[in-house]
Amino acid sequence: MDELSQQAFLNHIGGEWVACASGATAPNLNPADSADVVGRFQQSDATDGARAVAAAAAAFPAWRDTPISKRAAILFRAAQLLEDRADSVARELTREEGKGLALARDEVLRSAQTLRFYAVEGQSFTGETFVNDDPDMVVYSQREPLGVVTVISPWNFPISIPARKIAPALITGNTVVFKPSSDAPLSGYRLAQALIEAGLPPGVLNFVTGPASKVGQAITTAPAVRAISFTGSTSAGEQIHRGAGLTTRTQMELGGKNPLIVLADADLDRAVDLAVKGGFSLSGQACTGTSRLLVDRKVLPAFTEKLLARMAKLTIGNGLEGNFDLGPLATRKQLDTVLSYIALGKQEATHLIGGERLDGPGFERGYYVTPALFTDVTQQMRIAREEIFGPVLALIAVDGYDEAIACANDTEYGLAAAIATRDARYAHRFARDIQAGTVKINRTTTGNLINAPFGGLKSSSTSTFRESGRVGLEFYTQIKTVYRAG
Repeated sequence: MDELSQQAFLNHIGGEWVACASGATAPNLNPADSADVVGRFQQSDATDGARAVAAAAAAFPAWRDTPISKRAAILFRAAQLLEDRADSVARELTREEGKGLALARDEVLRSAQTLRFYAVEGQSFTGETFVNDDPDMVVYSQREPLGVVTVISPWNFPISIPARKIAPALITGNTVVFKPSSDAPLSGYRLAQALIEAGLPPGVLNFVTGPASKVGQAITTAPAVRAISFTGSTSAGEQIHRGAGLTTRTQMELGGKNPLIVLADADLDRAVDLAVKGGFSLSGQACTGTSRLLVDRKVLPAFTEKLLARMAKLTIGNGLEGNFDLGPLATRKQLDTVLSYIALGKQEATHLIGGERLDGPGFERGYYVTPALFTDVTQQMRIAREEIFGPVLALIAVDGYDEAIACANDTEYGLAAAIATRDARYAHRFARDIQAGTVKINRTTTGNLINAPFGGLKSSSTSTFRESGRVGLEFYTQIKTVYRAG
């Protein structure tokens, strides 16, 4: 047992590291070894949530009036702290969430890059000047911060997702209440710690951990909360969105059932690579992960053969012990969910490979499952319609581009979609025809740039404000139009 296993991590409210009102803590477990405790975290409730909101509201006027160059300097310093600590934070990330160590380190460095991006971009994010017919009048708009912003982040990218929410909020002059997922809170703690050590004044960033059922309402429905940025399940996002006040902005990045279309002219080796990387990286636990393979019937046998051969070579293990293709699922609950869908798939479709729970030597205390592939899948089946969030792929045969597009769009979701084709006409049409916020052509459905907008359509998002890129700043500001004469 190491020091981390015994450490109780505190909330940060109003500039102080404090225990929650109840004094209760809960263990943060390693999904590769559930006997390994990765720290204990506060079980905050409505009292703690209300304190965090009040602290953020009290800190807002001074932070709003802080020169933007000083706000940017804090983000730059925090980015440097994350880079200096990248190796240790990455090991903790792998230990609490399960992704491979190289992926974890990339995530930490990407988070630092995000802080730097918004430190620069935020300083040039201004209003406009408007032409008018009166030579004695100037008309312009100016952007102002909203006030208190609540950030709620998931466990699958436990430091990079909160970084891309918190950085634009802070640089534009808002104060933040940040609640990370209870299933991977340590990475969020390290992000908050870096920002606070970099010089954030008391109350500007407030960090609380605990179950959403106890603390969530207090930090999302309080009148002082002017905006909520949430990433998670569609059901949870809908509940938050409906409970928010009329004048509270919401930014919801939700679920997906993302397709990869493989046309008859595609390079099949490349298409298989896209399917494997999109479907099985992060053990299938990415909101943009591939889950449906819509393959032209003409090449389905050859594609399936190549895919099965690739899947048979995939390696599974603890990310701290080697460079494996897949790690564990992040929680016992997620393991049970994935196994239940695999059992359902065996009833609905034809099971080709994988889907076994690994519990032998080296796996007995982890949440491991082998990647699964089903064929003879139709759009009516639940494994083709519901988000599984695990290493499960469904093969659906289609006859040509038009049927593939119709099938791809036949879903309540619209987060990401990809196509494998060598025909420029179909590549061009796909970007127009597909109902998805992120469109990939001969690229995997997963991954997005820091400087490009990210978000979904339909039930994958509230379809209001995008995250990432310059447009990510828009959500956190309001516009005033000024008419000045004389």
